[in-house]
Amino acid sequence: MHEFTVWAPSASRVMLHLPALDRREPMRRVADPALGQEPTPETEGLWKLAVAEADHGTDYAFAIDGGEPRPDPRSAWQPEGVHRPSRVFDPSRHQWADSAWPGLDARGAVFYELHIGTFTPEGTLDAAIGRLGHLVDLGVQIVELLPVAEFSGERGWGYDGVGLYAVHHAYGGPEALQRFVDAAHQKGLGVCLDAVYNHLGPDGNYLSEFGPYFTDAHNTPWGDAVNLDDDGALGVRSWIIDNALRWLGDFHIDALRLDAVHALVDASPRHVLAELSDRVAELSATVGRPLSLIAESDLNDPVMVEPVAEGGRGMTGQWDDDVHHAIHSFVTGETQGYYCDFGTSAVLARVLREAFRHAGDYSTFRGKHWGTPVSAEKHRGHQFVVATQNHDQVGNRATGDRPSATVPPGRLAASAALMLTSVYTPMLFMGEEWGASTPWQFFTSFESPELAEAVRKGRRAEFGSHGWAPEEVPDPQALSTFEASKLNWAEAAEPDHAAMLTWYRDLIALRRSSPDLLNDSFDSVSVEYGDAWITMRRGAFTTVLNIGPSAVGVAVAEGSVPQLTWGSVTVSGGTAQLQPDSVAVLRVQG
Repeated sequence: MHEFTVWAPSASRVMLHLPALDRREPMRRVADPALGQEPTPETEGLWKLAVAEADHGTDYAFAIDGGEPRPDPRSAWQPEGVHRPSRVFDPSRHQWADSAWPGLDARGAVFYELHIGTFTPEGTLDAAIGRLGHLVDLGVQIVELLPVAEFSGERGWGYDGVGLYAVHHAYGGPEALQRFVDAAHQKGLGVCLDAVYNHLGPDGNYLSEFGPYFTDAHNTPWGDAVNLDDDGALGVRSWIIDNALRWLGDFHIDALRLDAVHALVDASPRHVLAELSDRVAELSATVGRPLSLIAESDLNDPVMVEPVAEGGRGMTGQWDDDVHHAIHSFVTGETQGYYCDFGTSAVLARVLREAFRHAGDYSTFRGKHWGTPVSAEKHRGHQFVVATQNHDQVGNRATGDRPSATVPPGRLAASAALMLTSVYTPMLFMGEEWGASTPWQFFTSFESPELAEAVRKGRRAEFGSHGWAPEEVPDPQALSTFEASKLNWAEAAEPDHAAMLTWYRDLIALRRSSPDLLNDSFDSVSVEYGDAWITMRRGAFTTVLNIGPSAVGVAVAEGSVPQLTWGSVTVSGGTAQLQPDSVAVLRVQG
């Protein structure tokens, strides 16, 4: 027995299609004003039908007012892709073995961002389980999965998802995600899932046939905005919030990374993020373990992490791209595009102390004043997630090249040291820890030929305007682009890569064992700098680095002794002598 439910508030007729049973059954409106049944907020627009013969594994679809059968907007399982019927999934069938898992607070944890399709040769959740031991040895605490929601085709980044309740069939489907989370918890790893609520992909998106999921009252870079505050928004908000709670509940996920929340345009009295924050707090109290929400926001506004009761959005943490931009631009010399206000040691020193480069001052790239300052009294460093590489900053380059393709190892080591000894919550991107040589490129496999060609031309036109020849920009639809983006695990054992891997392991171990490095008070950070050198002090520890062409001597605390060194760094009295592209973490003895 299974009861099918769908929200279709404007429909006059909804048919349930059961292809395996060769049946088409009319569904009933839960509350029908025509029969004198006044709908409540919980029943408005809902249609239901219980079918005795249906159970886990039954395929089904819904047809609205005589239209074509469509997948369920809340489908948990799309075994044949976004255009085919949904399949009933019973999450209670999995026998969880993580009862001893206490959970963990995302703030201050070491994150590791990975894409299931390119993390292993097989590209599945089950194959990824076999690499969890590597992450444990590295010192990772939370594995962050790029979106796994069902999207068009076999391969893609996941940000064009249309079946937001389903787990992509090529990754193994919903049962594989349960196995992955269970295995991670048994190894002491938390799991964060990237969830995209600000837009849906164009291929296989049938939501508008069901109800007012979108509104033209607002616009986003991807078209019409998701309807959070227009007519019918209550059902859409429930669809989003229930989705988040389902990942945290049925799949035991520990944290959600919410994509581009600045595009969740919501003028209602209570922002959807604040509502979600309160609901997640309630679920956390029920399940007895921490549950976290991490927002990706371009607004440079700490209101994201301020309590709902104080007018904030209530997020556990937020991404801070300014730290990435400052480190990347400093070590690479790149100052084009959105790097135009970065690149100097002075800017790097500022973000290491204050989180944002733009905090109310003028942003040249945006052409306006931008951001709001972070308060040392009100905010904590661990509320800001930082990275030196991530899927956006690598994959959205013309050829998907990593810093390791052009940056000397000493500068990669310096970038890692700044991130992992900073006041912030650090996040690594898969393969970064050994200086992976493989690129991570933009790849798709849209089933619509017209859409595929539009994406291909758009990508080449975008980078052609920046001086790239069209043939240099990888074809997103080509299988070779996807294959080139897969990690080469064998190179992690090669001497140069192994040395970088040891550097990361040692940095993470030092960070996790040192209270001074886990102190997330902004007042714990002091920074000095010159044209090509930086010293960042955190209690008894000082991170020193030099990326200039000549050796430099910099002042450090008396009694400082190197704990970790890359390149050539010597300390005598109160001076550290650094050769070019050298970095060390020093500690005051006693």
